[in-house]
Amino acid sequence: MKAPAPTRRWWHTLLSAKIDITPLRTSSQFRVLFVAGTIFYLGAMFGFVAVPYQLYTLTGSNLAVGAMGVVQLVPLIIFGLYGGALADHVDRRKMMVWSGVAQTVLASLLLVNALLDHPHVWLLYVIGGAMSAASALQRPSREALIPRVVKHSELPAAVALSSLGYQIGMLIGPGVGGILIAKFGVFVAFGVEAGGFALASLVLLLLRPAPPLGDTVAPSWSGIKAGITYATGRKDLLGTYVIDMVGMFMAMPIVLFPALAADILREPTMLGLLYTAEAIGSMIATVTSGWTSRVYRHGRAVTCAAIGWGAFIGLAGLMPNAWLVIACLAVAGGFDMISAIFRGVIWHQTIPDEMRGRLAGIEMLSYSIGPLGGQLRSGVVADLTTVRASIVSGGILCVVGVSATASVLKEFWSYDARTDEHAVRQRALSATI
Repeated sequence: MKAPAPTRRWWHTLLSAKIDITPLRTSSQFRVLFVAGTIFYLGAMFGFVAVPYQLYTLTGSNLAVGAMGVVQLVPLIIFGLYGGALADHVDRRKMMVWSGVAQTVLASLLLVNALLDHPHVWLLYVIGGAMSAASALQRPSREALIPRVVKHSELPAAVALSSLGYQIGMLIGPGVGGILIAKFGVFVAFGVEAGGFALASLVLLLLRPAPPLGDTVAPSWSGIKAGITYATGRKDLLGTYVIDMVGMFMAMPIVLFPALAADILREPTMLGLLYTAEAIGSMIATVTSGWTSRVYRHGRAVTCAAIGWGAFIGLAGLMPNAWLVIACLAVAGGFDMISAIFRGVIWHQTIPDEMRGRLAGIEMLSYSIGPLGGQLRSGVVADLTTVRASIVSGGILCVVGVSATASVLKEFWSYDARTDEHAVRQRALSATI
């Protein structure tokens, strides 16, 4: 006996929502990128936990821990832009492999330093800055290679799967790293990080060479400026950068979580869940992202998702207990991931290959600087008012700011992948490669 039509429709909808793994099935090269990227993210998370822990145990200073972020910011900006220019000029496979080797060497130095009777604090800062530079050099090449290894129609699924690899690292790495540090010491975490980077670099050797497809521009300030001019000249691309930066700058409450847990909610044991709530929401959004391939008005999707992020961050600031706060943060994290997926689809489906590296470098800066500025804004407002007022006002400002941005950048709001001239051109070129 056949199931009633409504039941069949419900089941079909549920199945179609699960993450689309087509790129993993159809492209061996994407499988290599996915596996290597996941291992890189996972390894990096062990160092993410171990470095600040070691800094604090050596110095006893929160300021010393916070200074590492400042040390890493400058290389991120400089080498993010330069790495993007390099990605448009050299073989992207070689760029990823050699930057991976550099990260392996640097993580190994952290391991050696940790094994010393008296580890050097200054060396942690030097290696931290160098690690930031190596990572910034690698990421634009990896991002720019994705449109080469999957079909144009599979890019939404490829973007979601790439995000899934990052989320696996975020959810597993810090927890396992913390356990290893508590049980054996920081040197074990650095050893796992170095081993992960080495393994990921070996996996990347399975990629085919990825030289430039045509004439290239040697890395230079003029070449970087050309990328910036291209990004700002296309309002659909500009919208992806500005909306993300507005959303993160206005509504990034992570710096307030310790005070929120201890002083406002009076449940300090829930601090860890506050930190992981957004990642959990992002993971849920990713594994149910199959529907994203049927959406074509990506500008509206990015805008609405960014508004959803701000709205639920604001609601989190109003919630009376920790579990409701965590629920709101999880929903906000889901909206943030949906926004990220559609931003990535616009980038990969419309940017010409010869510009992808430089635009990936600019994109990396946009999603790095926004959260850093947002944490500063949240902290200042909380000190001037209250923690709840900072979180709620940030959510409101995010909704207002994103809405205003979309209303000004009408080309971004009206973007349609089926008719956009850049998407149509890249779709045609993709069919000939």
